[in-house]
Amino acid sequence: MNTKTLMYIVKRLLLAILTVWLVITITFFVMHAVPGGPFVGEKAVTETVRKAMEAKYGLDKPVISQYFTYLSDIVTKFDFGPSLKQRGRSVVSIIFDGMKTSSMIGIVAAFIALIFGVVLGSVAALRRNKVIDRVIMVITTAFVSMPSFIMGTLLLTVFAVKLNLLPANGAAQNGLILPIVTLSLYPMAYITRLTRSSMLDVLGQDYIRTAKAKGVSRTKIIFGHALKNSLIPVITYFGPMLAYIVTGSLVVEQIFAVPGIGRAFVNSITGRDYPLVMGTTIILAVLIVVMNLVGDIMYKIVDPRITLE
Repeated sequence: MNTKTLMYIVKRLLLAILTVWLVITITFFVMHAVPGGPFVGEKAVTETVRKAMEAKYGLDKPVISQYFTYLSDIVTKFDFGPSLKQRGRSVVSIIFDGMKTSSMIGIVAAFIALIFGVVLGSVAALRRNKVIDRVIMVITTAFVSMPSFIMGTLLLTVFAVKLNLLPANGAAQNGLILPIVTLSLYPMAYITRLTRSSMLDVLGQDYIRTAKAKGVSRTKIIFGHALKNSLIPVITYFGPMLAYIVTGSLVVEQIFAVPGIGRAFVNSITGRDYPLVMGTTIILAVLIVVMNLVGDIMYKIVDPRITLE
């Protein structure tokens, strides 16, 4: 790793820290600016009890004081505090339990999207304007255009309700199949179109024509030159895609009742569980920032000619 690449990584890390700090600050003050509170909706809670509970969790202090206390706890102890709704549980433990499921779903969905997307995109490029190319483009256009909550609802209705082949509950055995398929369809379609476009561009380059003129076999041209170079934009997209699949599973996890981080995040918002909202937001923001950085570094590794500035 040369000095320029190292300086680039250091600069990106500093920008990442600034980004996460901005996310923490904006989320904290916006959340506290919303009227109401975490204990307002509690049944049979008197004013005295409510004030006592707020004092217990430090919510009776000025907002700016709560903010600096929260920042100090994160930096010094990596402590997001206790959950206000799931009594007796810390935010870190809730996030850790949810991430075990969400990360597994996200990683499997991402690799399914990558494998099928590259294969279908390559086939479409090599069979340009043929029937199979048009079929692939029509299908991928439909998948790209359809939001995940509509696709999830459609798969749920067909395979769980109508055909009764798969469970509708994500916590049941084989219950994660439908959520994984739902999360993988959009990125798979995007990667397919990205691979096709990139490979068509590579196949039109001078060095490909030169290789053909020298009698290099079609297989070597495709796998040794065209496919390798056409995967550069796909690799760049893969890192952020993995982060967006995990963070974008909020609606999908609600549809299929998956006990993941997305469902915990939605429930924390509806329940005004301040510490869990903050903790989840921070973890998801860090995941996106880190995976974007990883994507840029992988871009450099795959193509050393690229300069990171």
